[in-house]
Amino acid sequence: MAKALFLLASLLVLGNVAFIHASFSSSLIVDMAKIVMENYCSPEKLQGMKEAIEAASSNTEILNIPDAETLANVLSSGVQSTISDPRLKVTYEPNYVPVVVPQMPPLPPEQLIAVLQTSLKLDILEGNIGYLRIDHILGEEVAEKVGPLLLELVWNKILDTSALIFDLRYTSSGDISGVPYIVSYFTDAEPVIHIDSVYDRPSDTTTKLLSMSTLLGDRYGVTKPLIILTSKNTKGIAEDVAYCLQKLKRASIVGEKTAGGSVKVDTFKVGDTDFYVTVPTAKSINPITGSTWEVTGVTPDVEVNAEDALATAIKIVNLRAQVPAIIEESATLIADNYAFEDVGTDVAAKLKGLLADGKYSMVVSKVSLETKLSADLKTLSGDKSLKTTSNTPALPPMDYSPEMYIDLIKVSFHTDIFENNIGYLRFDMFGDFEEVKAIAQIIVEHVWNKVVNTDAMIIDLRNNLGGPTTAISGFCSYFFDADKQIVLDKLYDRSSGTTTELLTLSELTGTRYGSKKSLIILTSGATSNAAEEFVYIMKKLGRAMIVGETTAGGSHPPKTFEVGETNIFLSIPTVHSDTAAGPAWEGAGIAPHIPVPADAALDTAKGIFNKHIAGQK
Repeated sequence: MAKALFLLASLLVLGNVAFIHASFSSSLIVDMAKIVMENYCSPEKLQGMKEAIEAASSNTEILNIPDAETLANVLSSGVQSTISDPRLKVTYEPNYVPVVVPQMPPLPPEQLIAVLQTSLKLDILEGNIGYLRIDHILGEEVAEKVGPLLLELVWNKILDTSALIFDLRYTSSGDISGVPYIVSYFTDAEPVIHIDSVYDRPSDTTTKLLSMSTLLGDRYGVTKPLIILTSKNTKGIAEDVAYCLQKLKRASIVGEKTAGGSVKVDTFKVGDTDFYVTVPTAKSINPITGSTWEVTGVTPDVEVNAEDALATAIKIVNLRAQVPAIIEESATLIADNYAFEDVGTDVAAKLKGLLADGKYSMVVSKVSLETKLSADLKTLSGDKSLKTTSNTPALPPMDYSPEMYIDLIKVSFHTDIFENNIGYLRFDMFGDFEEVKAIAQIIVEHVWNKVVNTDAMIIDLRNNLGGPTTAISGFCSYFFDADKQIVLDKLYDRSSGTTTELLTLSELTGTRYGSKKSLIILTSGATSNAAEEFVYIMKKLGRAMIVGETTAGGSHPPKTFEVGETNIFLSIPTVHSDTAAGPAWEGAGIAPHIPVPADAALDTAKGIFNKHIAGQK
């Protein structure tokens, strides 16, 4: 009610400007408002309008304006801003001629051919890509008349193409009855699909538009790529066609956001005046989204300038032609190289199943393909490390001075000595063995020697994201004795079919911590990859107590494989830990001995050691 009163009030105020050359009765506004109230396609925006009109009908105020066209512009502005719909317009047209939709007269075949050739443009592009431009959407009646000729001149030439680019960049008119015809050629005959619903306000009826089970000629099918080109001039019924096919996931839209028109606009004469109101009297309600493209327009899947849309569409079609080979090759790489053979075989089969089900038919760029493939691989395997990746070359090693190494080490490691001579060591990344070996003496002097003489130690890996596993043997060795070599883990490499034993090292830089002093390792859900391998070994061998959260369930460092010669790369874990004694940690994580939230793990560890040490005194 308040909104409707605001509408009428704004119109009266906007019209009541200080002009003296002409005057119009306020009944003009009341009559105009009645037309809007009775015919506007979204009556929910007009709640309270009836009461407002009744209140305004007794208003005898005269609108003083310079001329009728100025009043029409003022009224249009008031209505559009209040209802937020630019399709509503008020015009002054003393010589108004109603628009009559021309009927196609009976024409001989040669003239029909000429008419069709002027409204349609057909081409077969390189790569057997069909191109069809239509500037007017034919309705049911006309389509039935010209159907056989359309088949002969246009459709039959398109049927054998590998993909179709449907150009609606210049289409601003059409008949709503043509929507089911067009959409049905790109869907199956059965089951019948609810394409759209059109609500007509004057009759207060809703018409369901359904796909057609019987068509003249063959269907294009549901698997071949369909790209629709749009521009800011694509309007009305063309927008409905594009939106329906987009939401059915049958077509990708490339180009500009469309005009945001209407399926039906009618013009009404206001009383006995020469003023007219243009009102959208019907609206499209998509059964999939529950919303409409009207006013807002159809948003493309790939937004580019209209003049670039065709070239972009061709690139998309060419990419989609490569997709089956890319997915097949990806499946083969995973089946042949993934660390756990049964999982790799299963993922490969399911990935091929997604391809067969058309799940990759809507990719619009290399990036979108990589994103989808990566998400699918993670979902199918449960392994966050099995994914697409970039093939960024490794940076050359930095030439650090000893002073720079010392500063870097101070930043990378954090040490402390707590009460009861409890050592604390935190680092958030594992380094490569050769790199660590080169600076081992510096690490010992500036980090290790600060904690090696403690009575117990807390190693904090709560923020350790992993890294190479090549230094694991060396780091583990500090917590075992030198007199006996221990098998820490056995690593199976699927790519080479070999098993490698991780053994403690007999020689180390600096002093060992040994196997007798107590050790607690802190973990969190972020503890991953190489850090998990260290935690796994120390827990399996009973060398440390684990406190915190279950680890991330990552993997040994994956290898990078190129998919054919596509410049698409896969990150595939190829190595897994020994599973003879039970399940490995990859993909599952390592459960702590004492589960506590990560932020409480350090205090818990301190409490355990303090209580233990106090009991020994």
